[in-house]
Amino acid sequence: MCEHVRGALSARLDGEAVSIPAGEIDAHTASCAGCQAWLASAQRLDRLVKATPAPAPDLTVSVLAAVSADRRGQSDESAGRRQVLRIAVGVLALAQLVSAAPALFGAEGAVGAHASREMACFDVALAVGFAFAALRPERARALLPIAIVLALCLAVTSAVDVAGGRAAAVHEIGHLAAVVQAAALWALGRGSASNTPLTTAAAAGRG
Repeated sequence: MCEHVRGALSARLDGEAVSIPAGEIDAHTASCAGCQAWLASAQRLDRLVKATPAPAPDLTVSVLAAVSADRRGQSDESAGRRQVLRIAVGVLALAQLVSAAPALFGAEGAVGAHASREMACFDVALAVGFAFAALRPERARALLPIAIVLALCLAVTSAVDVAGGRAAAVHEIGHLAAVVQAAALWALGRGSASNTPLTTAAAAGRG
């Protein structure tokens, strides 16, 4: 009898049709401690099942789309900054070349014609290096040590000469261009390096 009553109790909890009259089920349950305990356990389980929250919606597609859009936005912004830096480095290269041209083609400087031309050759080589960095930003970091050392040496020697009265401060201001060149090259090299992982990650996302 207990087996049939418990089956009927389970069906009634699930809202299914019961073949045993309700009066017989209730009468047996009221007089049977085992069925009472079974019913209490079944009712607790039924409440737990009905209280379980609905499964969360699958947001994988929307999350991946948002991440992809954010990466594209960052990539576009980074590309814009890099383009500005490339133009700046290219302009600095052109300025370096123009400033070296007079001494290279015959104008004699304060240190003599030969020494002036030698210095102009160095300036031309440096200008070509900057132009190459503007064309190939991923190579800018290779030229960076030269630009930094040049900027530091010019800054230190200019300060020493001005302090010793061997040079006027107004004549040494032009050396600030080397500092600007080093800073622009550093920014270009840093931007190109930070852009590489982003491009790789985007390519991996597309794969």
